[in-house]
Amino acid sequence: MIVVRYDAVLFDVDGTLIHSSPGILATMEYTFRQMGIDPAGIDLTRYLGPPLRRSFGEHFSDEATVEKMVRIYRDRYEQDGCHRCQVFDGVRPMLERLKAAGVRLYTATSKPTVVVTPILHEQGLAGYFDFIGGASEDKSVDTKTAVMRMVLDRPELQGARVLMVGDRKDDMQGAADCGVPAVAVMYGYGSEQEVAPFAPVLMAQNCQQLADYILNVE
Repeated sequence: MIVVRYDAVLFDVDGTLIHSSPGILATMEYTFRQMGIDPAGIDLTRYLGPPLRRSFGEHFSDEATVEKMVRIYRDRYEQDGCHRCQVFDGVRPMLERLKAAGVRLYTATSKPTVVVTPILHEQGLAGYFDFIGGASEDKSVDTKTAVMRMVLDRPELQGARVLMVGDRKDDMQGAADCGVPAVAVMYGYGSEQEVAPFAPVLMAQNCQQLADYILNVE
C-alpha cells in the first residue's frame, strides 16, 4: 500500500509540465517589435514564467501601453506561440503514477485559464487534472500567489496536504505566501540559485524523482 506524502499537488505549467519557451520567446519578440522596440538587447528568458503585465511594466509605466502589449501578445500567442509546445520527458508517466495513487492534481499557472486549457488539451494532459487553475484575463487574478489562493480555496482542498511544484521564483514565492511546501524542478527555466533562497523541500532533477518523493518511495 502506498502512503503518499501529499493529498494534492499544484503544478506550474511553463517550464514544469510543458517546454513552452520557443512559442513564448517568439511571441515576446513579435510584441516588442510591434511596439517599436528591438528585442535583441532584452533578455527575454527573464519573462518565462512571470505575469505579462509585470514583464511589460518593466518597459512602460503607463497602464494603457502595458494593456496594449498584453493584447498584442495574447492575440499572437493564440495564433502561433501556443502551438509550439512540447511535453517534458517523463511528465505523462509521472501524472499517471500520481493519479493511480489517488493524488488530486491541479494546475496553478500565470497563464490565463482560457489560454492554458486548450494547450493542455492539445498536448493530451488536460484529462489528468481535477481542476485547471490559471490567471484571469484581467487583473483580478494576475499573480502566482493569487492563482494559488484561488485553487486552494476549493472545498475539497480544505485541510488537505498540498504541495506546489514549479521551476521559477514566482512559484516558490507563491507557495511561501500561501503557506504550502514547494518542490523546484531543475529541468525547467529557473536555476538552483534562483530557487534556493526559498528552501524548497526538494530540487527535483527529473519527473521520476519528483513522483517518488510525492509518493514517499524511498
